[in-house]
Amino acid sequence: MLALQGAVDLHKPHIEACGAEYAAVKTAKDFGGVDALILPGGESTTMLKLIERFELWDALTEQFATKPVWGICAGSILMAEKVTNPEQKSFGVLPITIQRNGYGRQLESHHAQINDYEVSFIRAPLVTDSADNVEVLAEYDGAPVWLQKGSKIVSTFHPELTKDYPSPMHKHFIDLVNKSA
Repeated sequence: MLALQGAVDLHKPHIEACGAEYAAVKTAKDFGGVDALILPGGESTTMLKLIERFELWDALTEQFATKPVWGICAGSILMAEKVTNPEQKSFGVLPITIQRNGYGRQLESHHAQINDYEVSFIRAPLVTDSADNVEVLAEYDGAPVWLQKGSKIVSTFHPELTKDYPSPMHKHFIDLVNKSA
């Protein structure tokens, strides 16, 4: 779990309920001790500033090339190939275009059912385009909200806020990590 900013500790009970070990990482040195990374929800521009400030860009790029990665909300923005509203730097891990605050501002934040599990859309981004080789795992209002290509996953919603452990999204990711090991 990249623990620079955002909804970090809320993932711990979900990960542990899957039988996996939770670890919060903050430095490039920490990356060697984890099998996968979750980029949590939070504020993508703040995360980018912290990544730059702590000189983590190259180390994260290396991790993304070799390990399973799941970007949640702001994390999905960081993983997108292209970001709009406004444009911003990203890692380009998945061939998707994502619009920041695509569902609206804070007042438009809401809960919804994704695969029969309640999730939260908080200033959520909207996937506006994806390559043909990106699998859509779930949609909401006709838009893809949970996508995967190989060992890389993004979700534009927060499953970690629901206290029904583990979320099906966490279970899917941990299963993917176990298969990749």
